[in-house]
Amino acid sequence: MPKVRLIGADGEQVGIVATDEARQMARDADLDLVEVAAGAKPPVARLLDYSKYKYEQEQKLKQAKKHQTQVNIREIKLRPKIADNDYNTKKGHVERFLKQGDKVKITIMFRGREQAHPERGRDLLARLHEDLDGLADIESKPLQEGRNMSMLLGPSKEAAKEATKKAAESKKPEKRGKPEAEPVPDHPQAVVPDHPQAIPTTPEDLAEAEESAKQDVTSE
Repeated sequence: MPKVRLIGADGEQVGIVATDEARQMARDADLDLVEVAAGAKPPVARLLDYSKYKYEQEQKLKQAKKHQTQVNIREIKLRPKIADNDYNTKKGHVERFLKQGDKVKITIMFRGREQAHPERGRDLLARLHEDLDGLADIESKPLQEGRNMSMLLGPSKEAAKEATKKAAESKKPEKRGKPEAEPVPDHPQAVVPDHPQAIPTTPEDLAEAEESAKQDVTSE
């Protein structure tokens, strides 16, 4: 490509310059020349420190993952004529899952003539929800599909608070004291490629490049 629309290191619009001139400007500033909008005419390129840019993007991704909450769906299977001991054991599992912040799918399995009495399954599900004593909210009412009847439970506000508290406690460092700062990688002198290289960019960078390109074209 003979020319590029160049954006400076501070986001300023340099304008349309020859590609060789853009490479030289990158060398003089000890930066990389990267392509941020290949579809524009001419393509839009930007001066930046690629190593620093990549590191900052990785840190943003790590921070985003910290705030993400992963929700698992567990499944507990019951029989309509389940014994009290087994029922209490299964109920304990459901309580533990809910307090961890997980959702629980309760499945009643019917066999043979049991299918003629679906009300027993609904009664058992209602009993379980009541016995959980406010730990669960019904997210999906009992639904029968073939030989099985299922109900989806989600953690109530009380259970969700307990799950959040436990998660916060598990992330606390074992040793007290000021945490060591995370090492910042060295950024050696960037090697400028023979041609602008496309790299993954944020939507903000792309939008900025395209918008600035439109404005320059209008002003010309």
